[in-house]
Amino acid sequence: MRVVCFDGLPGPTHGHAGLSAGNLAATRHAGEPGNPRAAALQSLAKMRLLSSLGAAQAILPPQPRPDLFTLRRLGYSGSDAEVIRDACGTDDGALLRTVSSASAMWTANAATVAPSCDTADGRVHLTVANLSSMFHRSIEAHTTLAILRRIFSDPRFVVHEPLPGSDLFSDEGAANHIRLQTSRGAVHLFAWGRAVLEAAVGPSVHPARQTREASSALARLHGITGDRALFPQQDPFGIDAGAFHTDVLALGLGRFLMLHERAFLDVERVIETLREKLGGELVVSLARESEIPLADAVSLYPFNSELVELDDGRLALVAPSEAEQPGPVRRFLDRVVAEPTPVDQLHFVDVSSSMKNGGGPACLRLAVSLTEAERVSLSGRVLFDAALDRELVRWVEKHYRDQLTLDDLRDPALHQEGLTALDELTQILELGSIYEFQSDAT
Repeated sequence: MRVVCFDGLPGPTHGHAGLSAGNLAATRHAGEPGNPRAAALQSLAKMRLLSSLGAAQAILPPQPRPDLFTLRRLGYSGSDAEVIRDACGTDDGALLRTVSSASAMWTANAATVAPSCDTADGRVHLTVANLSSMFHRSIEAHTTLAILRRIFSDPRFVVHEPLPGSDLFSDEGAANHIRLQTSRGAVHLFAWGRAVLEAAVGPSVHPARQTREASSALARLHGITGDRALFPQQDPFGIDAGAFHTDVLALGLGRFLMLHERAFLDVERVIETLREKLGGELVVSLARESEIPLADAVSLYPFNSELVELDDGRLALVAPSEAEQPGPVRRFLDRVVAEPTPVDQLHFVDVSSSMKNGGGPACLRLAVSLTEAERVSLSGRVLFDAALDRELVRWVEKHYRDQLTLDDLRDPALHQEGLTALDELTQILELGSIYEFQSDAT
């Protein structure tokens, strides 16, 4: 069984609207011109690097933006150009900016996954995240469900609908989920930031997005019960410092866990419980705040790095280029590689267009553990290889603008450019009609 990294490709409206409260990078860069072409090419370069390291790499297509399907549900009517014009007529374009967000590129939020070896029915389970804590993200779920059900259409897979969209079951996907495994078995960490039905101290400055109730529901849906499920609470102090998702301060794969001490409330107890469940094979690299100040961990995203399983079973750590500069973060990453951990390679990748919106390498991928039989049963041409890489680079260079301001979103031509690009992309990826604007979409 190998992890397949499904990376989301930034869409043609990638920019910096600053829509996510609590995401310090996104709000800091709000209003700056974006470069959709550079963002997409950077993402492809990351996929190329991972593929060269021996990782199994796949791709998920962008979503149509601006989302006129949503605007029409809100009462806007007429031609596409009229809908766009009217949607930006009463609020200085705020609604249009919201429905133009390309945030589906961060596929760590697309769904939560359980491999077939862990589930009660022996199938791979994926539950699409409702992302109900923020409107601009909640509109992704409908299209994400269609895309995942097309790719994972074989009976070996179960793609669940999102949890009911509400304050009670706010679900942010795999960004709050970590699966660890040793010879003793697997443990799933379903982290959460707030509880609705029980008393829990939460953050006071920034919103906590994932609920305890949603995490419990995901475990039940996937059949992860008993000792195999752990429900740690995110440290409210970490959330208030900008760690809006667990993957901002913690990551893990196989028998290795790397985290900041502000990742979880009572982090020592979380580690102790994991050692009790997984035994001495578990390797934990913990950064104290004295080693990495929390502000550095949030701004440079070392814990939003991507762990890659190599052919020999060892791990490579792919970190954002911002973490390469000399300082506490770089010293910690060098320590992880130098010490007897499963990680013996460290690579840095430029995903600065994503980082400006608060997304590092790990945000850009949904990790799906698959057997060889499951991998070959995937529908479409989504597995990354050199030929697909070349086609996608040409596609991006043909269709994407190299500068995008928020005012450009008012241009109906941008919307039409996006539809043309996505229609061509579905042909390249052999996915058929997966979008509402395509005539036979389901």
